Amino acid sequence: MLDLLTHTLRAHAGRPAVLGATRTGATRVKATYGDLADLADRYAAALHARGVGPGGTVGVAVRPGPRALAVLLAVHRLGARAAVLDPGAGPDVLRARLALARPHLVLADATAQAVAGWARPLARRAHLALPDLAELGPVVTVGRRLPGCAPALEGGVRAGVLPRPVDEDADAVIVFTSGTTSRPRAVVHTRSSLAAGMTTVAGLVRPRADRPVLGGTFFVLVPSLASGAPVALPARSPRVLARQLRELSPQATYLTPPQLRSALAHGARFTGRVWTGSAPASAGLLTRVKEAGAAEAWGVYALTELFPAAAVEQAHKAAHTGGGDLVGAPLPGVSAKVDVGGELLLSGPATRDRCLGEEPDPWVATGDRARLEEGRIVLEGRTKDMVLRRAENIYPGLYEPALHVPGVELALLVGVPAEDGDERLVAVVQPSRGADRAALRAALAGPLRRMGSARPDAVLLAEVPLSGRSRKPDRLATARLAARCLAKAEGGRR
Repeated sequence: MLDLLTHTLRAHAGRPAVLGATRTGATRVKATYGDLADLADRYAAALHARGVGPGGTVGVAVRPGPRALAVLLAVHRLGARAAVLDPGAGPDVLRARLALARPHLVLADATAQAVAGWARPLARRAHLALPDLAELGPVVTVGRRLPGCAPALEGGVRAGVLPRPVDEDADAVIVFTSGTTSRPRAVVHTRSSLAAGMTTVAGLVRPRADRPVLGGTFFVLVPSLASGAPVALPARSPRVLARQLRELSPQATYLTPPQLRSALAHGARFTGRVWTGSAPASAGLLTRVKEAGAAEAWGVYALTELFPAAAVEQAHKAAHTGGGDLVGAPLPGVSAKVDVGGELLLSGPATRDRCLGEEPDPWVATGDRARLEEGRIVLEGRTKDMVLRRAENIYPGLYEPALHVPGVELALLVGVPAEDGDERLVAVVQPSRGADRAALRAALAGPLRRMGSARPDAVLLAEVPLSGRSRKPDRLATARLAARCLAKAEGGRR
């Protein structure tokens, strides 16, 4: 698929490729097909001149858009692998993750470097935080270079002959998921598993040339552009996004459930087929999307380890009367089974090769309890402790140790259902006997700030429930306790 995209970029150089929107929702061209081809060539030459090649690892801290896509195409051409850096994970977590991946080079735009440097106080307000990027490896700047930034990627590099594209199967991308700061966990996709996932997306969405697709993920950009369809990056403002949808009338749209809810609240109208994933999508939400004009509204079940795995259209989801959450039939090539403990296992060509530092495994343990009903997957809850908030997977075990500051006996992060179908993340902290609560809250301020996008919505000082003979912290009971405390506090404010 990436090779097909490279060919398409050269064959249609003057065609609009990546679109943005003004505040009024009007369309503006951010890059043409030719622009992307030129960027990818330049980046590939510069990376090659810096010694990046097969088996190398490149850390990528570049905002989604034309440059990020061109970077990934260049890394792919050289046979290296990209390790994606998430500024919302928090600096402590990122240090541990990159120590595992050991990048030869870190590519960062000026914004990422500002978050790690002079703009750190402002970034914290948006729950973004990066460590000093130079701690992670040699840093070079992609795109516009501002004062204080690392040297430019292309600076001082002589133009040379591009290396021949690498075509053998090898690691393509590292995506960090869960684990702890002492034992990070990272999913490794090979070139073949990445290509299989994108081929599945192309068959699912069926993009047609020349008509725009709206969506910002790599798995939307590549298949759509390879098919000749321009891709519009969704506006961040829900109000502008609603205007953008009206202006574009896209043939297909991919937005997360939180984005859909916000857009609908601002009067968005939809056209063509609408897809949503990264978080549970209820039948009610899909129904609202169709009532707002969509010809079809699909919920996609996907994991970092296998994207996509299953899909269901609103009509089928709304007709489901049994218990659980119907997420649809496995997509072509995907095999599904349920183990003796009720956990859903998936396999297929798009399955990740392995987790970094572990042996390959053809089956993915999803962490979801499920049943198979007439060939369709019905989820029955999560076996993991993961909390899903605003389409982000938050793993409590990754952040709870940081909450154990002096004066804390126990600390858990739990999810509490919100009225909009999302979850609120709550830290339940049990003070040690005799601890000064005001001083304790002050001591927690630093660790909470460093949690990035995993920062809890509320912090409760309360006794953590215990269960079993070993008296382990009871997460379910703690979540119920948090829900009662929040409900009582909100009731008192009315």
